[in-house]
Amino acid sequence: MIIRAMEEKDLETVSAICLAAFTQSIADSLSEQGIATFVTVADSKSFGKRMHEDNVILVAECDGEVQGVVELKEGRHIAMLFVRPEQQKQGIGTKLLSAVLDQARVKHVTVKASLSSVPAYQKYGFERMGEVGEAAGLVYQPMAFEVN
Repeated sequence: MIIRAMEEKDLETVSAICLAAFTQSIADSLSEQGIATFVTVADSKSFGKRMHEDNVILVAECDGEVQGVVELKEGRHIAMLFVRPEQQKQGIGTKLLSAVLDQARVKHVTVKASLSSVPAYQKYGFERMGEVGEAAGLVYQPMAFEVN
């Protein structure tokens, strides 16, 4: 498996991975507004736009096929971390997170974790920070990780 920067050719695949994982693990717990918000954020055009902003977007590729994605916004905030549903719990997310945290520009990297992903982020070493919140229908737990 290699971890590399996302390229234009990956946009549709990355969007599909995010939507598949979201649909399987998160969508049932959200309102229609939350689902619509996520669909917009995970759209390939939205990813394409964010590629040219102050974001690091990495993909995990195995045998020429993208298996997962992580997005670090402004060197300080994990905006996306998704792995193909059938490839989860195989260390792909851990490798993506490790690679992107190496590019952090702050001591504490934050994430607004979906409630179903809180245990995974805790396994990675993130800690809960404050109360559960909601923005545009997306329910999240603020968390932070101290970069060494």
